[in-house]
Amino acid sequence: MSGVSWPVVRTGLNKEFVGSNFDKFLGLHRFFRAALVLALLALSPAASAVLTIEIVGTGATQFPIAVVPFRAEGGLPQSLTSVISADLARSGVFKLVDAGGLNPPPHEPQDVNYDTWRARAAEAVVIGTVAPRPDGRHDVRFRLMDVAKQEQLAGFAYTASGAQLRHTAHRIADAIYEKLTGDKGVFSTRITYVVKRGARYELQVADADGFGAQTVLASGEPIISPAWSPDGTRIAYVSFEMPQKKPVVYIQSLTTGGRRPVANFWGSNSAPAWSPDGRKLAVVLTKDGGSQIYLMNADGSGVTRLTQSSAIDTEPSFSPDGELLLFTSDRGGSPQIYGMPAKGGEARRLTFEGSYNVSPRFNPDGKSFTFIQRNGSRFNVAVQDLTTRQVQVLTEGAVDESPSFAPNGRMILYATEVGGRGILSAVSSDGRVKQRLTADSGDVREPAWGPLPK
Repeated sequence: MSGVSWPVVRTGLNKEFVGSNFDKFLGLHRFFRAALVLALLALSPAASAVLTIEIVGTGATQFPIAVVPFRAEGGLPQSLTSVISADLARSGVFKLVDAGGLNPPPHEPQDVNYDTWRARAAEAVVIGTVAPRPDGRHDVRFRLMDVAKQEQLAGFAYTASGAQLRHTAHRIADAIYEKLTGDKGVFSTRITYVVKRGARYELQVADADGFGAQTVLASGEPIISPAWSPDGTRIAYVSFEMPQKKPVVYIQSLTTGGRRPVANFWGSNSAPAWSPDGRKLAVVLTKDGGSQIYLMNADGSGVTRLTQSSAIDTEPSFSPDGELLLFTSDRGGSPQIYGMPAKGGEARRLTFEGSYNVSPRFNPDGKSFTFIQRNGSRFNVAVQDLTTRQVQVLTEGAVDESPSFAPNGRMILYATEVGGRGILSAVSSDGRVKQRLTADSGDVREPAWGPLPK
């Protein structure tokens, strides 16, 4: 990767896996996820730069919707309608209709002139109000109106402090998205990723739109493989701290800032993956020789070996019901994706197209998985249906890695490179909607999309 140093521990991975570009591609995809390091510099969250989202592709058909500025939102520290509009627009599913030029603008159902909105080709209209409370908080109410049926489709009321207004706007956008598409909205979710600025690495958490970024961990050494707990309160990651200089799996609490090691065995401890109930972790250990997958309790107890091969088995991913594990293995001579019972048992090869398929992650619906496939000299995000085995390549970048599904299964977040610099991108599961998330500085890698808020 030009101008970027993300070192790896190679532990005997065969060069034939990736051909003559072994060093470059192994560094990019970290096939065996042997740990890269963490010297803890700061535990307390610190404000950080936001990610800027650019929409570079939209859906074939977009739903026309108007979002009218809410009554009395002008004096608020955060505009609600601007956040709602931005959320709906970047989904690629909606086409925003001009809501200006109305005097007075509608804020209640009886104020809506449906002929006006029909003339503007809007099929739905979002209206709302904000009212101050004596305790300094705000009552926020919104309604989603159907233009054709001339009736209310949805409406909710929220109470929010000034600091909660942005999150409230995301929740409103989620409600609109779910009502009009039938799928859960993910605008109020969070993402995590690693930023490299010079010699400093930062594990950051941000809203799904890139705002509110916080550095929850900083290090003079690389940080890799962050994985969200199902309840969204903890992140597991891999570190290689001073003075031991060995890879260790840690769990970091986002509520208290505390952390603890959960896999600190001889050799490499890497690639943590949470079970859907949050009680267990699948990890990759070399304590018994080669890289193999083990199952343990989330507190580090009850370690059980799952794979029994002489190959490199790595990158586990649980199915949504917790019954199956996907993983990457070279047991067939090249890195491919396999599936096996989560409690152990016979493994079955799942990928057969191409000689290099790695980094599997289950779709939240359990019917497909995303992964990285090599196509010639390119590494791209792909999706494979578990029943039909049909594969669809979704991206066209030169070096894409670390795919992670949104919790509604409609978007995939991944890392890529533009202009010699690592950035995050997202693509819809059908490949039509595309986004690019760029930080104002630094090289961004290792993304993971968090769960739906509880």
